[in-house]
Formats: sequence, structure tokens, C-alpha cells
Amino acid sequence: MKKPELLAPAGDLEKLKFALEYGADAVYAAGSSFGLRAYAGNFDAEELHQAVEYTHKLGRKIYITVNIFAHEPDFEYLKDYLGQLKALQVDGLIVSDPGVLRAAQKYAPGLEIHLSTQANCTNSASANFWFSQGLKRVVLARELTLQEIREISRRTAGELEIFVHGAMCMSYSGRCLLSNYLTGRDANRGECTHPCRWGYALVEEKRPGQFFPIEEDARGSYIFNSHDLCLLPYLPLLKDLRLASFKIEGRMKGTYYVASTVKVYRQAIDTLWEQGEEEFNRKLALWLKELDKVSHRDYSSGFLFGKPGAEAHNIETSNYIREYSFVGRVLTPEEYSRPEQIKIKGSEKECISWIEQRNHFRVGEELEVLSPQEDPWTFKVTGLWDEEGAEVEVARHPQQKLKITVPRPLSPFTILRREKTKTLK
Repeated sequence: MKKPELLAPAGDLEKLKFALEYGADAVYAAGSSFGLRAYAGNFDAEELHQAVEYTHKLGRKIYITVNIFAHEPDFEYLKDYLGQLKALQVDGLIVSDPGVLRAAQKYAPGLEIHLSTQANCTNSASANFWFSQGLKRVVLARELTLQEIREISRRTAGELEIFVHGAMCMSYSGRCLLSNYLTGRDANRGECTHPCRWGYALVEEKRPGQFFPIEEDARGSYIFNSHDLCLLPYLPLLKDLRLASFKIEGRMKGTYYVASTVKVYRQAIDTLWEQGEEEFNRKLALWLKELDKVSHRDYSSGFLFGKPGAEAHNIETSNYIREYSFVGRVLTPEEYSRPEQIKIKGSEKECISWIEQRNHFRVGEELEVLSPQEDPWTFKVTGLWDEEGAEVEVARHPQQKLKITVPRPLSPFTILRREKTKTLK
């Protein structure tokens, strides 16, 4: 069986680069308009050009989301935008609206078109309809069981894509009305405020101002708060289903999340397809441990084994589990502002790397290294210097560029993280 494509989120140019460096076959991103993640950072025209150039230089693919449910005024600007994407030679468009599909076929002829999960494709008849309209790929709805995915695969000939990891939505395939109703920001036009993660309580009509917890919790009840999806343990069950692409959710997530999840799924797919299920199962516990180190909610298998019940929702809190902090990333040589060597005191065996600070850390703390190629390893920080060569004890300034001593060389795009229980007081 051919390996599925590993498709990763790219909320901005940095996340795109990290997704590709950590092993994604393709990324999905959005321009400044017509995507469903208005607050993801996204790409202006020049950044899109850079993104396509960077992706193609590595021999990978980039798909652009144009998956809003369009209103009449949108079509005034859509024609030029689609023309720009065609000129950039992006590898495909992700759409959900039939009108946008027709516009894409007219103004960006020849580009691959994929059906967004927002279109709620839940059966083979629907998938075959979309294929008959000229689509290359259908992203299946997340509300499908393993058996349903198997049947759809058996009864269709086009490419199928599924989500394997990331946040789940309490609304059918993300088509939510809560945000629009409660805040005036339309989730179906990219402006979701995630009210499903808010706390709720019960109010009786004749007792205004009195809030009654639905569960015995004074903070209210998070009745819509679904767990995150994680299908990593079940990849062997998906292997023979002829799926073209495994997709990771998260254009709103951070660089560290993208790098870590992509690396895990890259290793898992390669191991399963190249070395077999026995070796996959031998390494599974370590991969799951790695996924626990990124910001996440409790994991579940979603709808894979049937309709999820109360066990797939957290009614106590909507908070993320964050056991590690992303404290810095190793810069590429092009990003050095002062590449000359700084004289330091220390062992001749120690190396120096330029990093960019992302969260507070200090000399004496133990950091863990996450890199595209190596297994994670730890070291104690013994020295830090700023761009002027002055020694510093604490990296406290956001995105400050620093030199750091390390036991062995660090490659560009390496991430430094700290376990929160090991923070020095």
C-alpha cells in the first residue's frame, strides 16, 4: 500500500517552515481572505509567494484553503484572488461552497480542488457526486466510524483524506452557529470565538441571576467541550483503507505543536509502512509520550469506533494540558544578526548555538532538545550571551536573540523546551 501523504497546518510562514523541516509531505495554509481561520496569522500576497517558493524548493506541496461559505459580495474579490493563486502555482485549493468551486474551475483552471471537511461528506454517494464535479480529493467528515470510512473507500475511486490529530468541534464538521449567535463572529466565515470551550450553567426563568451548575462544579459545566482527536494508536487499522492523506488540525496552534506532532506522525507512518506493525507497536508508547508534551486537551479516538459519549468530553474544565514550555528555537545562519564568535569561558567540548527566545528560562535550568532528526535529549544551560556579547543569567525578553552553550551542535529549526516541574525558582 502506498504511504499516505502527511498534511500539516501552516498558520504562518514560520509554522510552514517547521512543518516541512519536521517531515510533512504537504501543508495547508490560507491567504488573507476566504479561509476559515481568520486569526491564524495567514499569508499576505508576498508571504504566499515565499511560502510556495520555500515549499516547492523542498519538493513538497502547498494547498490553500478557500473554504468559507461565500456570500454574494465575496465573489467581487474572489476572481482576482483565484487568479493570483493560479499564477503562484499552488498545488491545490480546498473549498466547501459549490459556488466557490465553480469560480475556482473558471478562474484557476487546472488547479487541483479538494473538498473541505466543512462540506460534511459522510457517504460514498456524496463523495462520488463531488468527484463527478471535477474534484481530485474529498476530505471526509470527522463524524465517521472506521467501518464507514472503509465502505466509502471501497465504493469510490478518487482520493480520500481524513483528520488523524487535533481539536474536535462539537458542531457537525465545524459548521457551528454558536459563535455567530453569541458574539456576532461567524465561524463559517473564519471568525470563530470558540464558545464551545466556555463554562455554562443553568438559569431558571423566574430566578434571573441565579446560576445552577449542571454538574457539581462551581465554575459551571463545559457541556460542549470535546476532547482532542488522536488516531496515532489506530494507524494500523487505517493502513489498508487506500487513504491518500492523513491530516493534522491546527492552523491556530503554535510552532512547537506543529513541529512535535508532525515529527511523531512522520516517524509513525514511516515505521508502519516500511518496518511493519510489530515495530510500530514497539515505538508507540514513546510517540504517545511525545504527544503529551505539546499543549492539548485529553485525547480520544473521536468517532472511529462509534458515536462518542460523555467520556469524550471534559465537563470540568476547558483548559489545555501544558506540561512543557517552548523556550527557544535555533536560528538558521541567515537569521544571525551578529555571526561573529563570542569568547566564552567553559569547556572546550561545549558548542555554541544562536537561538531566539520564546519563553522565560535561565542559566542552571535543564532544557530538552527537539530536532527534526534526533531523538530528544536534555542538557543544563551553563551560559547565555546577548547580541553584544554580554553574559546574561536570564532569557526574559520575547524573541531576544542569544548565544547558548550546548554539549553538542544544534541544527537549525531545533526547538528547546522545558518541563514545567523543572523550572528554577
